[in-house]
Amino acid sequence: MGYAPSMETSRRRRIDTPWGPWEPLDPSEAAVALRGASRPWWVAGGFALEAFVDRRWRDHDDLDIACLRDDALAVRRALAPWEAHVADPPGTLRPWPFDEPLPSRAHDAWVREGPGTPWRLQMMVDERAGEDWVFRRDARVRRPLATITWARDGIAFLAPEIQLLYKANQRRPKDEDDFYRIVPLLDGAQRRWLARALAIVDPSHPWNLALSRHGGSPGGL
Repeated sequence: MGYAPSMETSRRRRIDTPWGPWEPLDPSEAAVALRGASRPWWVAGGFALEAFVDRRWRDHDDLDIACLRDDALAVRRALAPWEAHVADPPGTLRPWPFDEPLPSRAHDAWVREGPGTPWRLQMMVDERAGEDWVFRRDARVRRPLATITWARDGIAFLAPEIQLLYKANQRRPKDEDDFYRIVPLLDGAQRRWLARALAIVDPSHPWNLALSRHGGSPGGL
């Protein structure tokens, strides 16, 4: 089944920020914008979780796409002539030229068609060590790059257990809702991976108990 929003759930949400309004693309629209990308990228965030379930349950403030830091410039260039602003330092935005590598302290940028237009997607940067993906918030959490995404209709999506690990840091109401929707749908290997990662990052996190009830158990990664 393809990932296509129904008429009931495809409302385009517009929100205002100090840096201008957001009207996020859908994953399929991002795929069109990035069709010339020479390096891998994938959809992350709430859109990735909804794709895993193949159903939408809320509107979205933004669309997160991600790539490896080594590939960031190639993905950025694929969005020419779109305008990108990097969060550098966090809490501010500045223009991101096509030929400028991201500083190590920066890991996301906002992208739009041009000045005065709404922001369309947020580009996130992930780290790697050799052939392993590295969790940027705790380098002890790693896994083979070949296992961090899955694909549907030619679009790559971040694995749901990794996306939940990112969401564990904030625990906003929508993150809690996502967790309890998704965990019962994960297979045993996915739940065990998330349990092990959380045991490293935050051993006292309340999601650990919920994971254990669903068959996830901590151990070495």
